[in-house]
Amino acid sequence: MQLDKFTDYALRILMTLAVRAPDRIPTSAIAAGFGLSEHHLSKVATELVRCGFVTSERGRGGGLTLARPADQINVGNVVRALRGDTPVAECFAGSSTCLVFPACGLRGPLAEAQEAFFASLDRYSLVDVTQPRPALAAILAFK
Repeated sequence: MQLDKFTDYALRILMTLAVRAPDRIPTSAIAAGFGLSEHHLSKVATELVRCGFVTSERGRGGGLTLARPADQINVGNVVRALRGDTPVAECFAGSSTCLVFPACGLRGPLAEAQEAFFASLDRYSLVDVTQPRPALAAILAFK
């Protein structure tokens, strides 16, 4: 399994907010810190708000904060929410044009692999993936 950039950026935002909690961090600061497009990161942040992982406040002193404590945000749930129903292979999309689809034995192993991927991520919260906190805090100290 490979994470798309959107999900990767979402996890970066969440990790930054977890390390910098309870500070409110502007999207522009996170984008600049990671060298990413502010416009694109704003779209990611909007989706994190929509999914209930982040809260956003506009205006002076505004920015992003975690919607709940970091130990209550599960990495597997985040990835599931952001990937939606993106299939691991074309045959999972329901409209396969693959020639071997009717007799393919690969769908079962691929479904099993995808479930193992999520099961692994389900074992971790934001607290787990933001260790060692002091080292991350130093790296993510951008303004």
